[in-house]
Amino acid sequence: MSNLGYVTGDIEQTSRVRFPGLSPRAYEHPADRGALAVLRAVPGIGPILQAVAGAFTERGERLLQVASSIRVGPKQYPNINRLRLEVAATLDIEPVPDVYIERAAEAYAGTYGIDQPFIVLSTGLVELLDYDGLRFVIGHEMGHAKSGHALYATILRRLLGLQQSLGWMPAGYLAMRAIIAALYEWQRKTELTCDRAGLLASQDPQAALRVHVALAGGMDVSEVDTGEFLAQAKEYQEVEDIRDSLLKLLHTERRSHPLAVVRAAELQKWAASEEYRSILTGEYPRREDDSPSSNFTEDIKSAAKSYKESMANSTDPLIKVINEVGEAVAGTAGKVWSKFAPNGAAE
Repeated sequence: MSNLGYVTGDIEQTSRVRFPGLSPRAYEHPADRGALAVLRAVPGIGPILQAVAGAFTERGERLLQVASSIRVGPKQYPNINRLRLEVAATLDIEPVPDVYIERAAEAYAGTYGIDQPFIVLSTGLVELLDYDGLRFVIGHEMGHAKSGHALYATILRRLLGLQQSLGWMPAGYLAMRAIIAALYEWQRKTELTCDRAGLLASQDPQAALRVHVALAGGMDVSEVDTGEFLAQAKEYQEVEDIRDSLLKLLHTERRSHPLAVVRAAELQKWAASEEYRSILTGEYPRREDDSPSSNFTEDIKSAAKSYKESMANSTDPLIKVINEVGEAVAGTAGKVWSKFAPNGAAE
């Protein structure tokens, strides 16, 4: 980590584009945004969800990090602190989340907290990635903070604990399992969302791809052909045997993150899209224009379109069925909102 610990200075002035007033809607994956739109549109949902997540002691979690890890700052990992400030400036995040480095051989990162989110990086991750890779990862984690994912992720953790107490009730267990499976699906979509935030922070698709290669097992990225790596995603997605489809479902049911190779291909596809290029030229949703009532229908339609495109592009028979269900749910949510929303809100 010698290349990360000794340089100090102000926020780097580079050719990277900054995004003043950036709304998280600019980079959120359509399925993620649609799910959040449904939740955010319910009157008083914030206090209710806060109460559900009440067992999460944000103050205690922060104090634990203060006592057991290193808080990044001007005098502690100053290069990573520069990245922290640069990424926050690029994505227009204020206040800037704290970053902590904790000792662990495993490579991981996480964002915790609801009112004041903070980021934790493992030493295994810091040692694995280069400077540009860390920029992408910190941008990814700040995407979680900006989109408010911590609250819903906390609810998932609470439900996982509650599931154990309902295990003796078959009906209760099955209902809880269905809810948890849906939340896991949403959480996997949030990772795709935040990969996009990481790309906006780094504006370097190759750096993002190197991170995905490293997380998939690339100890020396020079030994991995990225074309072959991405071809694995196509091989995985194009299975036609229903038995393979069921195996894929079992592989992902309890995963909080998409499978590494598939995730890499998804981000590279977005990096080549007109949507990404438009954001770089300054055409993106602003926070000042965010309104649950005015954006709800747009978000639901976008989610339904995403499922439809995924279904159309997939040769996997089971994925087609799952996407049909997702599209139907999104469409139903839009119809319900249109029926009960205030006049004009759904137009």
